[in-house]
Amino acid sequence: MSETDFIELGKMEAISRLYEGTPFTPFITSCLETAGPKYLYSASRTFLEGIDFDLVYFPLKHLGYKSVTAITGELYASLSNPATLDIVLGISAKLDFAYIDELWKGMARAAVEHGFKQVSLDLVPSRNGLVISVSGTGLRSLPTGKRRPQAKSKDLICVSGSLGAAYIGQQLLEKEKKSFENNVFEHPDLDKYKMLVGAYLKPELDSGIPAAFEEAEVNPPFGYFIKNGLADTVMRLAKHSKLGAKIYADKIPFEGNSFQLGKELDIDPVSAAMNGGDDYKLLYVIPILSLEKFRRNFPSFDIIGHLALPEAGTVLVTPDGAELPLKAQGWKTSV
Repeated sequence: MSETDFIELGKMEAISRLYEGTPFTPFITSCLETAGPKYLYSASRTFLEGIDFDLVYFPLKHLGYKSVTAITGELYASLSNPATLDIVLGISAKLDFAYIDELWKGMARAAVEHGFKQVSLDLVPSRNGLVISVSGTGLRSLPTGKRRPQAKSKDLICVSGSLGAAYIGQQLLEKEKKSFENNVFEHPDLDKYKMLVGAYLKPELDSGIPAAFEEAEVNPPFGYFIKNGLADTVMRLAKHSKLGAKIYADKIPFEGNSFQLGKELDIDPVSAAMNGGDDYKLLYVIPILSLEKFRRNFPSFDIIGHLALPEAGTVLVTPDGAELPLKAQGWKTSV
C-alpha cells in the first residue's frame, strides 16, 4: 500500500479517491425520489469542540441555533422544505444539564423557525469535549425537481448575502481570547463590529426561500450552501456542471465594516470571502433567460459572476481584468 499524506492529497481529493470503484457520486446532497409527488433530500454534519467551535467565546444557545442552521442551509440549497431533524449530543463531564439545556434551546428555536415537523434528540457520553451531530431531511415537489434545467455558459451565479464577514468576526473573537489569556485588557469595540461577530456566532437564513423560488417560477440548475468559502463552492459547481466559472471581485457583497476591521486584523476581505468559511449563505445558478424575473423577486441577492465554457476554468476576475485561477482549502492546488 502506497503511503500518501492527507496534507498532500487535500480533503476533496481524498474523498474523491475513496469514492473510486463505487457507484456513488461525491460532494452532492443525498436525494431520493419517493413513491409520492416529492423528492427527499438529506444532509448531515458533525461539530467538534476545539475544531468547529470554541466554548470560551461561543454562547451555547447561539451554537445550538447555528448547528441546526448548518443543516437547514443544505436543504434550502436544494430548494427543499425542512421535514425531520435528528440530533445526537456527545457530552463530556465538564458540561452539566444547564449547559445542555441552553444548547438545546437554541436548537429548538432554529427548528421551529424553519418549520421542521419532527425533531429527535439523543445524548451520549464523550471523552473529548462537546460533540454535536445533526442530520435532517427535506422535501421538494417532484414537478419542480424534474424541471431543473441544464446549466449553460453565461448562466448567472448569485449569492444571498455578504461574504467573508463570519471569518473576520471569528478572527476578532480569537484575538480577544488571546488578549484575555495573556492578561491584556485592551478590548476591541465588539459592539462596533456586532454584524461581523454575529455573522459567525448566529448566522440566519430566510425560511421562505424554497417557496419564493417556486412562486416566482425560477428554477436554478444548481444550488449550494456556502460554508467553506466561495472558492470551494464555485469549484464544486464547476465540477458538477462540467463548465467553467468567472467570479468578479468587485461584485462580491461585503458587510460595511469588513474592510476597516480587515485592515486592523491584517486580513484581506476578498481572501476571507473566497476561503474564510462559515458564511452560511446560499449560492444559486440562475438561467440567463430568468434574469428579469429573478431581479424582480429576489432583490436581496447579488449577482457575482457567471458560468463559462470549460476551457475558461474557474477564475476570480479582478477590477483591472486579470483572471486569477481559484484555489480553495481542501482541494489539490493543481485542480
